Amino acid sequence: MLFNSLAFLVFLPLVFILYWSFKGSKKIQNIIILISSYFFYGWWDYRFLGLLALSTLVDYLIGLALENQKEKSVRRSLLVLSLCVNIGILAFFKYFNFFLESWTEAWGGLGVNFNISSLNIILPVGISFYTFQTLSYIIDIYRGKIKATKNFINFAAFVSFFPQLVAGPIERAANLLPQFRRKKRFIPSQIIFGLNLILWGLFKKIVIADNCAIYADSIFRNYENLNSATLLLGAFYFSFQIYADFSGYTDIAIGVAKLFGYDLMRNFNYPYFSRNIGEFWRRWHISLSTWFRDYIYIPLGGSRVGEWYRIRNILIVFLLSGFWHGANWTFLIWGGIHAALFIPLLITKTNRKYLNPKHSNSIFPSFRELLKILGTFSLVTFAWIFFRSESVSAAFEYIKRIFMSLKFDIEYLPIERFSVELVLLLLIFIGFEWFHRMAEHPFTGKLKWLKITVVVFMLLTLGVYSDYQEFIYFQF
Repeated sequence: MLFNSLAFLVFLPLVFILYWSFKGSKKIQNIIILISSYFFYGWWDYRFLGLLALSTLVDYLIGLALENQKEKSVRRSLLVLSLCVNIGILAFFKYFNFFLESWTEAWGGLGVNFNISSLNIILPVGISFYTFQTLSYIIDIYRGKIKATKNFINFAAFVSFFPQLVAGPIERAANLLPQFRRKKRFIPSQIIFGLNLILWGLFKKIVIADNCAIYADSIFRNYENLNSATLLLGAFYFSFQIYADFSGYTDIAIGVAKLFGYDLMRNFNYPYFSRNIGEFWRRWHISLSTWFRDYIYIPLGGSRVGEWYRIRNILIVFLLSGFWHGANWTFLIWGGIHAALFIPLLITKTNRKYLNPKHSNSIFPSFRELLKILGTFSLVTFAWIFFRSESVSAAFEYIKRIFMSLKFDIEYLPIERFSVELVLLLLIFIGFEWFHRMAEHPFTGKLKWLKITVVVFMLLTLGVYSDYQEFIYFQF
């Protein structure tokens, strides 16, 4: 079920009313959340409900066993079992065909041909997200950071919590799981806050992302026939498509959770205002970047080891981050590009330079800061070309044509002429976010009702011209 669908528009109010009808019983409310979450997930494909239930049951039982086991070797075996089950399921559904095809191609290059057909495997929506969420639960129990929960309903609701089930944020058990044990109070201000976030998220998805998608998709499909300016514009459109699409989903997820009295972690913090790649990764997909930091980078030694090992650790983290996104060499190269951009900051010890943004209280950035922001955005946009392209060869050809076809007039596209209005809309959107960058949503201050009216108007007008699309990160 999609947040931007008519089905969800009916589903959400019904669950909301039913949930708060039993505000005196936390147990019944959790059961409602659990049943609603499975219904929400099953709306996409009911066949994968068993997979979600299996992952939940396995980690629930392993968590209890870890809690009651003091022998180190047994605890380690239980941890390995959880890793094997969860990563094994993820690897089969997401990476089996990739490894099979890469293996046969490698042997083919040596003159050995295998007639092995790939399997027709459907990737379950959200499997990368809920797998990492349950893994962090088991690892934290193993490390002694949290206690295993004995209430299966609470744990199953934690794993399947529908607002963030299919595209995050990837929640930690230490933050989300205790919230299923606390009695909820109906707080009108919290409901209003949640509705504001939902509205802003829908605006980013339907007005910004989906309109950008029309042009980005057309340009990337027809890149072989387009000139430099149009190709640069395509990369620019995709940068805002993926940002508005994914951060829009996150805003909606956090807003929906607020309606039921739950607090999810912030996943985006205006990443395109970053002044270097280090700052970008503290602002972009925060739940994933901190997951890799806590469960991969730090266990490898983090920054406590020598310089070459730190470089190795960063390279591993970024390559894994790329591979997490999909079974394609394009994602690995995308991760490698970000590693190559991050490592010089690590060597010069400037990767943590912008922990507290200097420009947070200024009306406009200084000229120097603006250059850094534009430079970082340009590098991120360059890397997005590999992320968006169907193959590595297509990405290189796309980049090649940017530098070889040096024409800077905007061409006609197969769908329609380039939209000047969309570029203006994006510039207004950038300015709007800049002036509201200290807030979690823009509907604050004296003009909040005017802003809400304008956003609703744009949803009803500009939104109707965009295609009905899933959220980009559903495929990951």
